[in-house]
Amino acid sequence: QVQLVESGGGLVQAGGSLRLSCAASGSIFSINAMGWYRQAPGKQRELVASITSSGSTNYASSVKGRFTISRANAKNTVYLQMNSLKPEDTAVYRCHLDRLSGNDYWGQGTQVTVSS
Repeated sequence: QVQLVESGGGLVQAGGSLRLSCAASGSIFSINAMGWYRQAPGKQRELVASITSSGSTNYASSVKGRFTISRANAKNTVYLQMNSLKPEDTAVYRCHLDRLSGNDYWGQGTQVTVSS
């Protein structure tokens, strides 16, 4: 089993920054990728950014150039640095981990609110 614990959400003004963290624990092996998804009220969940075990990254077009995903392997932690935040970035952000076996896991989520 894998546990994912997120932190770093909060309220920020437009143009501000936040850094989300996701710490993984438990049966950490054969990881394919970790990433962040978000879901705003009334909208579908969307992938924000992901990073594979080899370090390849992928970003939603709406966050490219503003968000950066990174990881600290020794700490089994993934970060999402969010700069130039916009009100439309307001959502619940959830950490995701998937294994090469196909199993995947979710964190409980952290609220990010950007005021205009």
